[in-house]
Amino acid sequence: MTGRPTVLIVEDEALIRDVVAMEFADAGYEVLEAEDCDEAFAHLDADTPIDLLFTDIRLPGDLDGWDIARRARELRPALPVFYATGYSADAPRLVPGGQFFRKPYRPLAIIDAARALGINP
Repeated sequence: MTGRPTVLIVEDEALIRDVVAMEFADAGYEVLEAEDCDEAFAHLDADTPIDLLFTDIRLPGDLDGWDIARRARELRPALPVFYATGYSADAPRLVPGGQFFRKPYRPLAIIDAARALGINP
């Protein structure tokens, strides 16, 4: 790792994941990517430093972004969590302090929110 803050982006839509990852990288962040819960948990279960979890809500499989955030907080209690979705009939299940962004969002808005939390490269 580079010493820069690390963001884990969990998004099953490759184009969206690529755009958000590129924006964070261009802003000076280290970026980890996952397209599903299994990949997200592989990063979270490792010793890799993660400074922010940014997860889509609707993902393929039995688990969703709410589940990823809950598990992430079990493993890393202070981890900031941002959620995003374009559609969800479910009531939000934010972890304490979690922030919610509705698609379409501007990636810069996510980066600005991270900076507001003091997560700066």
